[in-house]
Parts: sequence; structure tokens; C-alpha cells
Amino acid sequence: MTKQSIMRMNKPSSLVDAVGLKCPEPVMLLHSAVRDAGAGEYIRLVATDPSTKKDIAEFCEFLGHHLESLQEEGDQFIFVVRKGGA
Repeated sequence: MTKQSIMRMNKPSSLVDAVGLKCPEPVMLLHSAVRDAGAGEYIRLVATDPSTKKDIAEFCEFLGHHLESLQEEGDQFIFVVRKGGA
């Protein structure tokens, strides 16, 4: 991964706040953000529902997007997704 890619991951084009929401709402919000993003853009999603770890990974795999990172901070899961097609 290039330094430029890492910098873009740290400054995503959109932020999705799914804190306190239960499945399927975090995935639905991510889907909407991905639809609005351009190919190769990064989206950061913050969620608290543990099922999002599996759901977001499967969403990305199924639709051809890239789960660039997943961090756990306390009760929050922070995902960085890169829209496919670039």
C-alpha cells in the first residue's frame, strides 16, 4: 500500500455513523454511502453492533468493494471501505 493510499484512508470521502444501530441498518447506510461515492473513494463507518464485523466484510466481498481496515476501539468497530471499480 502506498503512502498516498494510507493518507486517503485517513481522510475518507464520507463518514457513516451507525453507532447504536442494529443490523441491517449499518449495512444499509454503508450501501447508500457507497452508491454516492466514486470508484476508489474511501468510506469510514463507525458501528457498535458486533454483527457488523461479519456483515460489512460479506457486503464488500459480494459487491466487489474492499474492506481496507477494521479496528475495535472500546465498544466501537471502525471500518474503512474502498469502493470497487477503480
